Amino acid sequence: MIGRLTGTLLEKNPPQVLIDVGGIGYEVDVPMSTFYNLPASGEKVSLLTHFVVREDGHFLYGFASSAERFAFRQLIKISGIGARMALAVLSGLSVNDLAQAIARQEIGRLIKVPGIGKKTAERLLLELKGKLGDALPASGLPPVEDSRHDILNALLALGYNDREAAAAMKPLAAGISTSDGIRQALKSLSKA
Repeated sequence: MIGRLTGTLLEKNPPQVLIDVGGIGYEVDVPMSTFYNLPASGEKVSLLTHFVVREDGHFLYGFASSAERFAFRQLIKISGIGARMALAVLSGLSVNDLAQAIARQEIGRLIKVPGIGKKTAERLLLELKGKLGDALPASGLPPVEDSRHDILNALLALGYNDREAAAAMKPLAAGISTSDGIRQALKSLSKA
C-alpha cells in the first residue's frame, strides 16, 4: 500500500498530477481542493494517498490532508459511488462543507455537485450520517480553511480561471477574512 508520496511535482493536468519520487513518476488523481493548493511545477510536494487495484489497472489518489483522504475512503465505501464520483464530491465541497451538509441533511448542497442526482444525494446523506465527524478536529476546520475556500469560489464565480484564482490566493495572509481576502485577491488580479 502506498500511503504517502513526497517528491518533485513535474506536471499538473487537472485532475491528475505527476510526481517524481526517486526517479519514478507517479500519476496521481487529486480533488480540485488539493489541486488548487499545489506548489508550482518543479517544486517539492507531499501528498497522502489511497491506492486502488482493479482489473483494469492500478490507480493512485492524492490528498492534501488526512481529512480529505478519510472523507474519500468513506465515500467509496458507499454502493454506487466510485473513486471518480468521490473526487467530484470533494472537488465540489470541502470536507467541512460535506460534513455540515450531512449533519444538517442538506440535500440541496449535494445536488449542486456535478454528477450527483437526487437519489445519489439521498444515499450519501443516509450512508454518511455520523461518519464524517472523525475527519474534522473537535472544533471543526479552522476558519482560515473556510475563508480560503469561500475566496476561491468567489473568484471562480467572477470568471477567473483556476490558475488565476490560485495565483491571487497565494500571497493572502493566514487567517484573513473572506471579504478582505476577496478584496486583496481582486486587487492583485487587476494589477496582473
